[in-house]
Amino acid sequence: MAQSQKQSNKTTMANSKSKSKTLLFLALAGITGIAIAATALNSQDKDLSTVANSAVNTGSEVITVYKSPTCGCCKKWITHLEDNGFKVKAIDSNDMASIKDQQGVPMGARSCHTAVVNDYVIEGHVPAQDIKNLLKEKRAVAGLAVPGMPMGSPGMEGSRVDKYMVYEFDKTGHAKIVSKY
Repeated sequence: MAQSQKQSNKTTMANSKSKSKTLLFLALAGITGIAIAATALNSQDKDLSTVANSAVNTGSEVITVYKSPTCGCCKKWITHLEDNGFKVKAIDSNDMASIKDQQGVPMGARSCHTAVVNDYVIEGHVPAQDIKNLLKEKRAVAGLAVPGMPMGSPGMEGSRVDKYMVYEFDKTGHAKIVSKY
C-alpha cells in the first residue's frame, strides 16, 4: 500500500509540474502577443485606445448627425465622434424640430442636434462611449439623450464642467438614467 501511495504522489507531482509549465507557457505567450501587438501599433503610429475603439466600433456604423448649419458645438461633437472611431455623415437642417419629431425624441430630452445610428436615435451631447455601449449591448430602446447643452459634455468643453446624465428612452417617451458625469 505504501508503494502505491508513493507512486500516486509522484503522478500528482508530475501532473502539477505539467500544469505549471502549461500555465507558464500560456502566460509567456500572452505577454509575447502583447509585446508584438504593441510593437505593431508603434510602427503604425496608433495607440491602444484606437485599437480598443476599433474592437467595439468596427467602422461599419455610420452615424448620421442632423444639425443647424451654424451650430459650433454640433461640429465639436462630430469631431468627438470621429476621434472615437465613428464615421459621421453630417446633414445641415434649418428645421431641427421636424427632425426631432420624426425621430420620436421626447420633448424633455431635446438638445441642439439629433443623430441616428443602427436604428437608434442619439439626442444631444452623448459621449461616444455611451453610444458604443448601446451598440454593443443592443438594448431594446429607441435611443440615448443628454438633454440641453451641459457644459463639459462632448462638444461643450470649456472652463466650467457641469454634472449631467445620459438617459435612454423608449418609443413611448419613458426614460431612465444610464450614465452620470
